[in-house]
Amino acid sequence: MNVKKVEMVFLSLCASMLLVFLLALFYSAYGMGMHLPGVEATVDPREVRQTAPFDEPGLREVGEGQYEAVFLGFAWGFQPREITVPAGSEVTFIATATDVIHGFHVEGTRVNFMLIPGQVARQSYTFREPGEHLIICHEFCGAGHHLMYARVIVE
Repeated sequence: MNVKKVEMVFLSLCASMLLVFLLALFYSAYGMGMHLPGVEATVDPREVRQTAPFDEPGLREVGEGQYEAVFLGFAWGFQPREITVPAGSEVTFIATATDVIHGFHVEGTRVNFMLIPGQVARQSYTFREPGEHLIICHEFCGAGHHLMYARVIVE
C-alpha cells in the first residue's frame, strides 16, 4: 500500500469519527433534552441560612404528588440528611452551598449539579420506583469529603 492511500484512509476514518461524535452530542442535547442546569437565582452565601427557602431546609409538598426539597451543602454534609417521598412523586431539588463548591448527585437518577456559593441550583426528577438513593458530593471539598452524603427514600 502506498503512503498517500494510507494517509487518506486514516484522515477519512478520523473525520468520520468526529462526525459521529458531533452527531451524538447534538442528539443528546436536542433529541434527548439533556442540558446543564442553569443558575436559578443568587443568594448571599454569608446570609444563606437566614434567607428563604434556605432558612428552613427540608421537604415540602407543593401539590398533588409534587414536592420541593431544599438542600444546603456545607463542609462536610448536606442539610437535611434524609428525605422520604412516595413513589411516583416529582421532586424539585433546590440547593446551594454555604462555603465552597460542592457536587450534588442523586445516584440512580439524572439529578446532578454543582453547588456554588451564591448560586441557587434547581432540578426536578420523578421517582417512579420505591428504593433508596444516595446523594453524594462529587466535587472534592476537603478532608471530610468522603463523609458528605444524604439519602432520598422512596416508599
